[in-house]
Amino acid sequence: MSVISNLVSCGGLREPAVKCIDKKNLDFGLNWRAATCRTRISMPFEKNEFQLGIEGKSSRGNKEKRRIRMALIDEKVVYGRDTTERPAVLAYELVQGSLVKWGSVMGKSKPDPPTAVLLHGILGSRKNWGTFTRRLAQEFPAWQFLLVDLRCHGDSASIKKKAPHTVASTAFDVLKLVAQLRITPRVLIGHSFGGKVALSMVEQAAKPLAQSVRVWSLDATPGKVRVGGDGEDHPAELISFIRKLPKEVYSKQDIVNALIQEGFSMDVAQWLVTNLKRNGPPGLPSSSFSWMFDLDGISEMYQSYEETNLWKFVENLPQGVHVNFLKAERSLHRWALEDLQRIHAAEDLAAEEGAGVEMHVLEDAGHWVHADNPDGLFRILSSSFQGFKA
Repeated sequence: MSVISNLVSCGGLREPAVKCIDKKNLDFGLNWRAATCRTRISMPFEKNEFQLGIEGKSSRGNKEKRRIRMALIDEKVVYGRDTTERPAVLAYELVQGSLVKWGSVMGKSKPDPPTAVLLHGILGSRKNWGTFTRRLAQEFPAWQFLLVDLRCHGDSASIKKKAPHTVASTAFDVLKLVAQLRITPRVLIGHSFGGKVALSMVEQAAKPLAQSVRVWSLDATPGKVRVGGDGEDHPAELISFIRKLPKEVYSKQDIVNALIQEGFSMDVAQWLVTNLKRNGPPGLPSSSFSWMFDLDGISEMYQSYEETNLWKFVENLPQGVHVNFLKAERSLHRWALEDLQRIHAAEDLAAEEGAGVEMHVLEDAGHWVHADNPDGLFRILSSSFQGFKA
């Protein structure tokens, strides 16, 4: 098993500016048209390729064009410039099973290995998936697993992103990253906010899909977010309280104590302080910590999470897409009877269209499914990695 990371290269980077965006003109290929420039991205499921193109006009009026082409597993890839020369889209780690011998800048003597993308929730980071992903890589050594820090989170917080900070723009970030890495995801796994991001990634893809994709939305419904109640943790309240905390922290325990005193659970308090990083140069002691997120951006992202409705997409899936919803038995996110009824109805509709929708329940788990019951989650997710033939 090997791990590839862009952590060293991403500090303080800004994404390339894309000007003149017409936000009203987003479509499944996420075509952003404007008077003087255009950015286009399409998923690899149409015409067996994933293309990210940027077109514009120089001061002399000559067209300049850059394109990243990523083919599907059964097609040769034509490589352009080395991806390491491009600014980072997001901070990430690529965890590879022991049988994987592939890199985005290597020759194409062999097809790409099957790849799964794992996405964290609000106020999380790719580290949330670290232990679980390494277990997957050991059990399924032919697979590789891409873990990302979403915009405004973790090490990606230093990669400045333009507003709006939404579910859709977050999904677009991940699409750009997989294009840059020249990989084709076969499985998308998203927890909470990340669940809607995974759905949005496929919604923005071209139709119909040439290769099947399995999407897992872990403890997140496609539509209305029903979170918390009296005496329960509520993300919006947590974000509001964090604003009151100092930007520079000298004791993680003081933060844990403050959160518990405010009424948040011990689990949430201990999880939140994983977002603190020690200040100062690596290897040198420091007595202070700073938060690893952009709280203003995260606040917008959470609002978008509550407002984004993807029911129409789930109830009209393109052929080749299989969406799995997983409900935690003790979920912080309340699943209404209406949600369950619509998912079960979508199961029948999807089957008629050659797609699939499925509902799962993870017993003995709260909202943080990969921490509360990792064994049960592993058994449920394993079906997506078994019996794969490249």
